[in-house]
Amino acid sequence: MNRRTFFKHGIGTSLALGTYFTHGAFSNGYALPPLTYDLVAVKGGDPDVMFDKGIDALGGIGMFVRRGMSVVVKPNIGWDVGPERGGNTNPKLVGRIVEHCLHAGAKEVVVLDHSCDEAERCYRNSGIERAVRDAGGTMAPAHSEGYYHDVVIPGGKSLTAAKEHEAILKADAIINVPVLKCHSGTRLTIAMKNMMGNVWDRRFWHQNDLHQCIADFAGYRKPVLNVVDAYYVMKTNGPRGISTGDIVTMKAQLLSTDIVAVDTAAVRLFGMEPGEVRYLQLAAAAKIGRSDLDHLSIRRITV
Repeated sequence: MNRRTFFKHGIGTSLALGTYFTHGAFSNGYALPPLTYDLVAVKGGDPDVMFDKGIDALGGIGMFVRRGMSVVVKPNIGWDVGPERGGNTNPKLVGRIVEHCLHAGAKEVVVLDHSCDEAERCYRNSGIERAVRDAGGTMAPAHSEGYYHDVVIPGGKSLTAAKEHEAILKADAIINVPVLKCHSGTRLTIAMKNMMGNVWDRRFWHQNDLHQCIADFAGYRKPVLNVVDAYYVMKTNGPRGISTGDIVTMKAQLLSTDIVAVDTAAVRLFGMEPGEVRYLQLAAAAKIGRSDLDHLSIRRITV
């Protein structure tokens, strides 16, 4: 199916949605095995090479993706800009993750984001659509409310319900792949905020304590793995940026099953303190994950 046809018809319109309203790592009840490291930090290589090294340190993609699973890889594809602008997740990283998942026997690997700029242009000009297609994955449209379905957010304080994309509701596993960059509304956007691209009604978040909504949603359904792309890091004018002058080339990557830990490490990598990002404080206080990096097992790799 070509891109235009796929954008027209969508996917999974006959989902048995009640089956997928779960809050663990996988909708099929499979639990993650214990890992040697809580977090892996890689620096010095291309995005795809750094992922190879990082996922190997965690025991391989087979620790997170089993044969026959349906997987959603969720990058940031919010903006109609090229990879060198750092507005979106690096396509080399996204493509390599898709390759790993399929090699592990995934039944399908779907990639999507609720883009801010015009969706088809974002998918194409980010370089992600081609990288995913070349790797054997599928791009799912996310630009229409019809792709989203009501979910309840148990324990949410500001966010108690949302409309989430049907491909994510259907998936056995979600791999969250944000790009690290500054943001005018939240100081930084990393793994937790990247999950806003899963939902339709983002305006509500902005009108009802954005930081609390981000923390509420982070506890709803946790990705099996978070991979923070810090190759090109936008230091100014985020989240879209103006030019490559906004970018610092850090050539770094962070991997963790803990969305709070990986965001905490990314904040420090950016040059800020965790206390400067309110949604991170809220999520840590709610025990969605751990922010005490000094007490975690961290593997550091230089390529």
